[in-house]
Amino acid sequence: MIIEPSISIYLIILLILFLVIAFQAIRVVPQQQVWIIERLGKFNNKSQPGLNILIPFIDRVAYKHSLKEQAIDVMEQTAITNDNVTLRLDGILYVRIVDAEAASYGVNDPYYAVVQLAQTTMRSEIGKMTLDKTFEERHAIEPRIDERTSEKNNLSLEVLTKLEKLFAEHIYKYLLFLKVEFSSFR
Repeated sequence: MIIEPSISIYLIILLILFLVIAFQAIRVVPQQQVWIIERLGKFNNKSQPGLNILIPFIDRVAYKHSLKEQAIDVMEQTAITNDNVTLRLDGILYVRIVDAEAASYGVNDPYYAVVQLAQTTMRSEIGKMTLDKTFEERHAIEPRIDERTSEKNNLSLEVLTKLEKLFAEHIYKYLLFLKVEFSSFR
């Protein structure tokens, strides 16, 4: 049986079209990821890891979120204590997405929002304490920051704070002065 050339071209085109549609319909979501699927621009579902079937040209992957914990560096900032001493502090936020839908549609950049909220909370908590209390209660500040950031981000992100450096400029300058004075007596 001989196939006419025009029919074979149509079969090849049909086969290519079928393969394109099949590749758009079948999606494999990697482990520790959640993909947000929109149908005609509206939230449809969360694709879990494994094989997922989409309706070509109607469904699309709008957001891809990793469920792994991410470490975000909080830039060094200054805060003023209750007794009017300037402190420099920085920290690390360990952030993990808990609700991918809320993280996608709640705010433009959830990680940036959590960092800003943590910085504001750090300054606020330091402002309520005296200098002596900040060094004593350093580890008590971290849970308060975690609690505040978790309640404000509508539980789409889980936050764990680690204050890295809490340093008073006045004490550092005084220690340098003592070191200079002590070395001048030798």
